[in-house]
Amino acid sequence: MPYSQDIAQQLAQSSHSLAVAESVTSGHIQSLLSLEKNATQFFQGGITAYNLGQKTLHLGVEPIEANNTNCVSGKVAEQMSLGVARMFLSDYGLAITGYATPVPEQQVYNLFAYVAISFQGKIVLSEKIIPKEEEMEAVQREFASKALELLAQCLNK
Repeated sequence: MPYSQDIAQQLAQSSHSLAVAESVTSGHIQSLLSLEKNATQFFQGGITAYNLGQKTLHLGVEPIEANNTNCVSGKVAEQMSLGVARMFLSDYGLAITGYATPVPEQQVYNLFAYVAISFQGKIVLSEKIIPKEEEMEAVQREFASKALELLAQCLNK
């Protein structure tokens, strides 16, 4: 995905670092960033946390909000972003949580995700995204690409 190259260049030039917290994308974002040849100059690492317990324990997500939303809300994404930046001592935190497949038992039929980006302890972007794809793996890739696109836009401001 072309955005990872732009992100790598922007972060390396600015001497800023990035950490990533993923749920719905299952590590796709971390994988793409780690493949950049200068990844060690900007990428601190990341975490893939699927459930409330892990998001609360590792990322400081507030448990009542997480429980009430099945860990899928803009507020949860924002808390994940701030939490991963703290955890990895990075300037930027990128987080994503959502649904890549319907969950009928929870009345989730439409796919969506929330992306949040923090910079030095402040949320600079929080957005809901809707995929065009329908197959789970394609949705995950689309979400990862869109999250990186949003990060690239933030870095280019």
